Amino acid sequence: QVQVAESGGGLVHPGGSLRLSCAASGSTGNQYAMGWFRQAPGKEREFVAAWRRSGGTTVYHAESVKGRFTISKDNAKNTVYLQMNSLQPEDTATYYCAVGTNIITSMVYNSRGYRYWGQGTQVTVSS
Repeated sequence: QVQVAESGGGLVHPGGSLRLSCAASGSTGNQYAMGWFRQAPGKEREFVAAWRRSGGTTVYHAESVKGRFTISKDNAKNTVYLQMNSLQPEDTATYYCAVGTNIITSMVYNSRGYRYWGQGTQVTVSS
């Protein structure tokens, strides 16, 4: 069992920055991914970014956030961070952190690849 807890959401003006945190506890094994997804009202949940360990480590970012968002991990704390810069109103959503164990590359971008989910944290970008 893995527990996932996000923090760091809030209200920010367009062009501003926020950093989200996601702490995972429990047994993840040696091959796993920690990902961020977001869901805006009336829209489907979409992939944002992920950190995956499978031998080495790899990071993934959605095209819509490349150059603005960066995922990183503190291994000592088993915590991933999502640094979000140049935020725009279209980034407004509930952001979810998730953990997938034994996840293959093709499923990193798919919410069905993740078994354990946090409760979400709201990010609102508005003037």
